[in-house]
Amino acid sequence: MIDLLVTGGTLVDGTGTAPRRADVAVEDGRVTEIGDLAGRSAVHAIDVSGHVVAPGFVDVHTHSDLTLLSSPEAHSAVQQGVTTVVVGNCGLGVTPVGDSSHRAGTVRGGDAALQDHLDALRKAVGYLDLDPSVRWTWTDLPGYLAALDTARPAVNVAVLVAHTPLRAAAVGFEDRPADAAALDRMRGMLADALAAGAAGVSTGLVYAPVCYAREDELEVLGRTAAAYGRLFAWHVRDYADGLLDSVRQALRVAAATGCRTQISHLVAVGRRNHGSVARALELIDAARAEGLDVAFDIYPYLAGNAPLSQLLPAWAQEGGDEAMRARLTERAVRTRIRDEWRDLPNSWDDIAVDGRSVTDLAAAAGTDPVDVALDLVAEHGNGVQMVAGGRSERDLLDALTHPAAVIGSDGQALDPGGATGRGTPHPRSYGAYPRLFSEYVRKGRLGLAEAVRMCTSAAAERAGIAGRGVLRAGAAADIVVFDPARIADRATFAAPQRYPDGIRAVVVGGRAVVEDGVHRGARDGAGGPGEVLRIR
Repeated sequence: MIDLLVTGGTLVDGTGTAPRRADVAVEDGRVTEIGDLAGRSAVHAIDVSGHVVAPGFVDVHTHSDLTLLSSPEAHSAVQQGVTTVVVGNCGLGVTPVGDSSHRAGTVRGGDAALQDHLDALRKAVGYLDLDPSVRWTWTDLPGYLAALDTARPAVNVAVLVAHTPLRAAAVGFEDRPADAAALDRMRGMLADALAAGAAGVSTGLVYAPVCYAREDELEVLGRTAAAYGRLFAWHVRDYADGLLDSVRQALRVAAATGCRTQISHLVAVGRRNHGSVARALELIDAARAEGLDVAFDIYPYLAGNAPLSQLLPAWAQEGGDEAMRARLTERAVRTRIRDEWRDLPNSWDDIAVDGRSVTDLAAAAGTDPVDVALDLVAEHGNGVQMVAGGRSERDLLDALTHPAAVIGSDGQALDPGGATGRGTPHPRSYGAYPRLFSEYVRKGRLGLAEAVRMCTSAAAERAGIAGRGVLRAGAAADIVVFDPARIADRATFAAPQRYPDGIRAVVVGGRAVVEDGVHRGARDGAGGPGEVLRIR
């Protein structure tokens, strides 16, 4: 007897081919048959007449490295149809910890130097760290993957090795170039992780200490990724006035190393830079015409989310989180930053913390926006999140309709009832994929089959994840069922922790995780069916 039978729906298989009427049969976590399966019996049958049946969405760009250990149910991700996530983006990640002498094993209380390093690294990636109760005991990628295995997440997980822990282990948190020995250590640690199943490597050239990396260091990462046929994902050095030069740098490294290259969340920040995305796409088109394997991801919002400390000049971030915070209490330092901030691409009206603009926070405190921003970072370090607007709808549409685009939420798997559900996160964590279909497909700006492809097979291919993102016999049974007339995001910037409308069912590994808005894993207490993916 069939384990799961999904009947009556319109199949959009993820390849970009036209929708068609078909039923889907699942056994042992795999799709076994697709076609007219009327009259067949199943342990669990779902009639989805009037709905689209598609592969589960593959979120190629997330920051769920630690939130999946806090809440493996992955509520905000799976409720919007995501069945596979890629973590470790933007150079922000949690492995490896320590230098080459600590590549294996776990953090033990007796190793004070390693514990100090872990503490400094955890503060450097505070953007990821929403639940202080999550214990961080691994030192290498196999240890982190084992922690994910133990957590039994509801979604499949692939991991990029992040540049921040690599550089911190080999160079430290200071502003200095990596010498030959440090480059060799980074190469070795990255190669070990890629051999253990990492999907690739990511950099984030606005975040300390990665912002101090020279191009030779980036080429080492690119050559190592290329040697394993893995992805190199780039949060480029500047998305504002220097966007085009930053894209050119990523393309230079791609040409020099031959690595498969992904430019993360391709946007232009600041109203004076509207139109820059089209010029960046011209650079990408030229590189692709020359044979480089270059693409990018994007999410369907006109505001982004990042650590507030990202706005600081690189010199102010040197030495790690504690040194940065102490530095921001010095009057001369604050005066110098104020000077450098006179020409920010966004106004303080466009930048919000906890749902209120920095301008409003300053007015309420009887001070000015610069002091508010510096005080927040001085008190809370890299954990302060901002939402920054001022983007262009034209830029976004240019990106979404480009053939090299895939969808990545840039969000986190959050639990609105748990430790990760506090505050006012960016609504993309709850609604990125439904928003794409309501705002761009239903309004005729994207075709249904193409939008599904961008969310599924195209994203899986960029991450090097085989067997996901398509519905065909033999493929993993990761499925989302949605009503094309009703699917829509309900999360807003003012009230972000709302699940979307129109998602009928979400299936991971053949198991229905969400049905009619109910997370079945939360109800029956069983561990999630997600697989921790080791890329080979």
